[in-house]
Amino acid sequence: MTDVLVHGEQVSRVYGTGDAAVTALREATFTIPARARIAVVGPSGSGKSTLLHLIAGIDRPTRGRLAWPGLPDGQPLRPGFVGMAFQGLSLLPQLDIAENVALPLILGGAPSRHAITEARAMLADFALAAVADKLPEQVSGGQAQRAAVARAVVGAPLLIIADEPTGQQDQGTARALLDELSACADRLGAALLVATHDEAVAARFPIRWTLVDQRLHVEESLSSR
Repeated sequence: MTDVLVHGEQVSRVYGTGDAAVTALREATFTIPARARIAVVGPSGSGKSTLLHLIAGIDRPTRGRLAWPGLPDGQPLRPGFVGMAFQGLSLLPQLDIAENVALPLILGGAPSRHAITEARAMLADFALAAVADKLPEQVSGGQAQRAAVARAVVGAPLLIIADEPTGQQDQGTARALLDELSACADRLGAALLVATHDEAVAARFPIRWTLVDQRLHVEESLSSR
């Protein structure tokens, strides 16, 4: 299997047509190696979420070429072995927290009992064992956000994508969440791609992608910890 998980060449995404067309991403070229650690930074509306959705395979580029040479084939649109934590609250309201986290395993064919056991173990890693049986409406926004991150990694992905995972966390909880996310990526041998507005978060990553006016610039971070 190649060491390049994802490669994009001149990838653009335009929504709408004619006078109503809005360009969300312009001619982005990038490579995600196996086990890479990448921070994606830029102001709101610069194209961060669009880029992450394209890389995760849940949206299609309007122009350019996007390939996943280092990931197993998955569904027709989404490549296999990608785990994504979305920016907004994405837990299913009718399922409790453990069931939400177990969902990727169940959809992948795992027996429900085994999936719930794995989900509870992952929730414990993210300091969420106490809320495993609660519904999403019964937990805080920060707890729901951490549960979404746990759901993204429970299936042992080769690429973990997190869109503003610390947005609803205080500084201490944010640091603990990133520590656990990094530890999960290390255990799995996975690449980690995190979009963030927080400079302290971005500084932890050795590679920085900056989006300005929907254009991607790839650079090395000044420091990594």
